[in-house]
Amino acid sequence: MKILNNLQFKFFLLSAVLAILILGLQVVFPAIIHERIWDIYFFLLILSFLIGLLQGALLKALSENFFQISVLAMILRLIASLVFIGIEVWPGMENIILFIADFFVIFLFYLIFDIYAFLSNLRPISK
Repeated sequence: MKILNNLQFKFFLLSAVLAILILGLQVVFPAIIHERIWDIYFFLLILSFLIGLLQGALLKALSENFFQISVLAMILRLIASLVFIGIEVWPGMENIILFIADFFVIFLFYLIFDIYAFLSNLRPISK
């Protein structure tokens, strides 16, 4: 049961559910899924995992700076996402609005998970 409480396990479980959801939507409603959806998915998967590892390492070293580290992680995720969108859209991609909408939806799923992790880390501190 200890593995069910592990945050990385929950992260990869969310990622697997999200991949299945994307695959299902790609089959049922192909008009609402951009052709580069898997690039978006894997970018956000890797980005969120690496930022989570960085945030965990910084929190172990500097636990008194919890708020600053959490805000830094959110800012890094936002800047990296904007750079990714810029690089993908710059060469003249077709259907840019759909690409950004799909990116935003997947970004929100990972942001909700980040907020969940943030709130679960606040509980031990508030005691």
